[in-house]
Amino acid sequence: MPRFEREPSEFTEKLVYLNRVSKTVKGGRVAKFSALMVVGDEKGRVGFGLGKAAEVPEAIRKGIEDAKKNMITVSLSGTTIPHEVIGEFGAGRVLMKPAAPGTGVIAGGPVRAVMEAIGIKDIRTKCLRSNNPQNVVSAAFEGLKSLRTPEEVARVRGKSVDEILG
Repeated sequence: MPRFEREPSEFTEKLVYLNRVSKTVKGGRVAKFSALMVVGDEKGRVGFGLGKAAEVPEAIRKGIEDAKKNMITVSLSGTTIPHEVIGEFGAGRVLMKPAAPGTGVIAGGPVRAVMEAIGIKDIRTKCLRSNNPQNVVSAAFEGLKSLRTPEEVARVRGKSVDEILG
């Protein structure tokens, strides 16, 4: 099998951020690459991972493997999210608001990659405070994990969906 060709995957893989990092050792600096990857099936499942290696393709491959291990399932309502949410991680904070059909994905780089990998078509987002890609992606994931559909809330509270929605 040639070096850079991979078998097609059922997941969409997006490179969010590639960084050249170095470690100073006795003999000088050792340079490596870190790759922040987002992997999703465009049907509500998504994961992100960080890979680090001496070569870029190897770092990307490791990032994809890590992302597949850390998959979450997101509650969606149609092509958007059920309600407004703010995800926080470290200094990163991401505001996510549902949007009407046809709005499109209004999001900055790292959050856009996450939303497209999930399969969300209509959403408005804003990064507050930090714009560090790793913290922003982690904050987006924290927000997405806390999403609940009216059906899930009704089941937990022992009520009907109509009582929840008012």
